[in-house]
Amino acid sequence: MTDTRPTFFLDGETLSIAQLLSLGDGAVQLRLSDEAWQRVKEGRQVVDDVVASGRVVYGINTGFGQFATTTIEPAKLQELQVNLIRSHAAGVGERLSICRVRRLFALRINVLAKGHSGVSVGTLQQLLDAWNASCLPMVPMKGTLGASGDLAPLSHLALGLLGEGIMWNPSTGDWAPASEVLSQHALRPLSLQAKEGLALINGTQFVTSLACEALDRALCLARAADVIAALSVEALRGTYRAFEPILHKARPQVGQMKTARRVRSLLHSDRYPSQIYESHRQCPAVQDAYSLRCVPQVHGVVWDTIEFVRGIIGIEINCATDNPMVFASTNDIISGGNFHAEYPGKSMDYLAIAVQELANISERRVERLVNPALSGHPAFLVAKGGLNSGFMIAHCTAAALTSENKTLCHPATCDTISTSAAKEDHVSMGGWASVKCLQLLTNVETVIGVELLCASQALSLLHLQGLHSTEPLEALHALVREGVPMYECDRYMTPDIEHATSLVRAGRVWETVAAFLPDEVAQEAGSLD
Repeated sequence: MTDTRPTFFLDGETLSIAQLLSLGDGAVQLRLSDEAWQRVKEGRQVVDDVVASGRVVYGINTGFGQFATTTIEPAKLQELQVNLIRSHAAGVGERLSICRVRRLFALRINVLAKGHSGVSVGTLQQLLDAWNASCLPMVPMKGTLGASGDLAPLSHLALGLLGEGIMWNPSTGDWAPASEVLSQHALRPLSLQAKEGLALINGTQFVTSLACEALDRALCLARAADVIAALSVEALRGTYRAFEPILHKARPQVGQMKTARRVRSLLHSDRYPSQIYESHRQCPAVQDAYSLRCVPQVHGVVWDTIEFVRGIIGIEINCATDNPMVFASTNDIISGGNFHAEYPGKSMDYLAIAVQELANISERRVERLVNPALSGHPAFLVAKGGLNSGFMIAHCTAAALTSENKTLCHPATCDTISTSAAKEDHVSMGGWASVKCLQLLTNVETVIGVELLCASQALSLLHLQGLHSTEPLEALHALVREGVPMYECDRYMTPDIEHATSLVRAGRVWETVAAFLPDEVAQEAGSLD
């Protein structure tokens, strides 16, 4: 059957984070550029020349790790590569989703396309054929130390391509023995040549592919957090004065200034007047609580961290991370440490620590919204308190998740455990850094969702007084009310929290208000292209 999907070319040089993320749905077919094929061919020739010469080179005709000084006879080189895959496929735990496997697989192909791995043209074509057929090996999430590369997860990826282990069967939509899946789709198991097993499994692609997802979700969260903070400022009758540009130019941190502009653009102005603001213009309050007026300073550093991490990961997805590395230009093979995932791993720890602040400050705004001593609204934002508990436990959920995240914020990459008989005596723990960052992001998305619910409820209560907010914030309130009616008496709360969280996670919060923002402000909200 002819593949009618659009073609996406990998070249090992130009893949963007956004492009990698888009590959997760399998809507395209992958091919390599002509330049990439030439590099692969030249790199493989260097390996073949070593084998033909009988020269001893690590990873080609030696054992691995502690066995690096053990020379392997030519007749055993293929067995050596297969044994490497089998023994290293020792991961455990939850399986990567199909979408995540596609990204991991595509990213590994992109690295091999650089020509520094020594993989053969035939083997790389078989990888492309398997990806294009959506025949995707099962990859567990636990087992990598992030040095020497993501050995366990990448070995599971390679194991399925050998026709061993289990693999996703796109014809049945279920897992099945890899040998059966390959056969059903007219694909041959890999027959590895010298160095090819090592070429398939040594690299940072598990950490990095998950890091791309984490960045995407963090960016979506940061956008939503700014918008929902503005809704809370309005619902709590706060002032826009703390967001005036002149104030933030006096401390010109980039993220802080941009956050202030976004929030200020949503609050009372000549363009978007607010009846709520006018109703308390003459109130005696001098300034708002920190969780309101310090939004630019707290949210701003999250934005700056996202941009810093984006720079690291944007480079990493096009990096050669094998060992040893093949250089056709000098006809050389060099052992080094490009497999070490300290860069992507550390960046995930930075991201987790930064994004958690969005939950920390959001939970404090939720507290102000539900506390009648601080909000000016009915206790827990519901009529007939006592008979009704309102948002009492929704706040507890936000607090619980925020507390849980304080543990998930502990940096994975500040740990190391010597392994492989002290050959691998410093490791990154980058795999756990990426996995726990994703867990943390899920929690923060929910906390921000709870704030969206509470702020929307407070705005509904102000509507009952005949007071309305700015046009963009009223549009956001209307979005929430499409799926969550005003809370008039107690009802099952979890579906409401899940719906609000889905609006955050899917980018609907930002999409709803972006059209109201000045173009230059909307464009400041970041991109992964």
